Amino acid sequence: MVSPLYKGVDWNFTLLENVYAECEKVALEELNLNVYHNQLEVISSEQMLDAYASSGLPIYYKHWSFGKHFSAEEQNYRKGYTGLAYEIVINSNPCINYLMEENTITTQTTVIAHAAFGHNHFFKNNYLFRQWTDASHIIDYLVFAKNYIAECEEKYGKSTVEKVLDSCHALSKHGISKYKRPQKLNFFEEKERADDRRTYMRQIYNDLWRTLPKTKKQKEKKKEVAFSDPEENVLYFIEKNSPILKDWQRELVRIVRKIAQYFYPQYQTKVMNEGWATFSHFFIMNRLHDKGLLTEGAMLEFFHTHSGVMFQPTFDMKGYNGFNPYYLGFEMFRDIRRICENPTAEDKEWFPDFAGGDWLETCLNAVENFRDESFIKQFLSPTMIRKMHLFTLNNNTTSQNYIVKDIHNNMGYKSIRETLSNMYNISSMIPDIEVADADFTATRQLTLRHNITDGKLLTGDVNEVLTHIKRLWGYQVKLISVDGQSGNDTIMKTYQTDNIPQLEIE
Repeated sequence: MVSPLYKGVDWNFTLLENVYAECEKVALEELNLNVYHNQLEVISSEQMLDAYASSGLPIYYKHWSFGKHFSAEEQNYRKGYTGLAYEIVINSNPCINYLMEENTITTQTTVIAHAAFGHNHFFKNNYLFRQWTDASHIIDYLVFAKNYIAECEEKYGKSTVEKVLDSCHALSKHGISKYKRPQKLNFFEEKERADDRRTYMRQIYNDLWRTLPKTKKQKEKKKEVAFSDPEENVLYFIEKNSPILKDWQRELVRIVRKIAQYFYPQYQTKVMNEGWATFSHFFIMNRLHDKGLLTEGAMLEFFHTHSGVMFQPTFDMKGYNGFNPYYLGFEMFRDIRRICENPTAEDKEWFPDFAGGDWLETCLNAVENFRDESFIKQFLSPTMIRKMHLFTLNNNTTSQNYIVKDIHNNMGYKSIRETLSNMYNISSMIPDIEVADADFTATRQLTLRHNITDGKLLTGDVNEVLTHIKRLWGYQVKLISVDGQSGNDTIMKTYQTDNIPQLEIE
């Protein structure tokens, strides 16, 4: 007869090793997961708070915003307003998993199943992570970035470095290349490129060099450097073309945008990533119980933790803030399994390609080849729409009353699914702003274009963000919001920095 792995709540490292081994058997042999080698790190609650503050990255450069975030999270935790995450997992190779030492052994088991296998498999296999991140070199690059910024602080002063980083952070989500695949991060190559860029920039921006007559070849090269096509990556354009930045400041811009690019896939896969990790831990924990390795008491604790993570407030509840990605993703993966194992006539009509098929193969294919937007558009079923009581309202700001636009019928299901999937489009989360024009010779004004999506204008203090762009560019900045969905560009709003004071870097 098989004995349970444990009967109490306390854990030790030997027990963690045994738990990990059993979770690994289920994950690799029954769920067919393909993962990076795992590295488990047990940390204190304060270390977990510190990891929160630095976006979960194990090595990060210093900046006041991280300390501010740490202080706010610590106060809320100490007063009991919020809890701490049970784990943090890093998309690296080996995959680093932080386990909080205050967790019980059942929670540690859940965390291992969730992060070390669910998230790990997603990081290694999803196409966005494979194309846009390099798990093997991210830690080395973070070490390079931290050391480089520390050197700059020593040479040029913390205040000056901080000002550049402040402006870069304000623009970090506009330092992403959405279509051009970035170069892989490599510590040694980045260090070598940094030295080459410093030498090149000294030659370009040295006043003595500027006084020399230009050869015909140099004039032609200058024409190529001038602005031609729109540039989606604002920080990249500033790094390469800013008239005022010094070589080391350009390197700071590059560091911030490189790290921002690392997080780009996570913006688009939150539902799938958390959903698959939750589905994996649910499957693994139940299989361990079926094998007699977990007691009834352990499973009761697990279900309590699992249900807390899965809670989805209704739209009229206080504190409602959209869809819980854990709930939506988990329920969709469970629904895929239902459609494969027990399809209804409706399921066969909506999903003829996989209804009645292999649920594990279908789920693994979804994990590998979809992001949130396409996942919802492809796999959200009428059954899930009814279960979640989904509906859409007519977006009419001039009307005093809400009108329900789509209900639970065939046309309504399609419209609801389309509307929900569009909410997870990257342009719905991050405004589509690109560099539209730049005057390199006269006024040196930088013109940005905001491509309006679904009639949504920019909100918040746009001028404050433009102030940071102006600081890095050094001259006036103009932003136009353009609605081009009708086929003809219509300028809806224009922002100028003429009356905004220049934030000095030094």
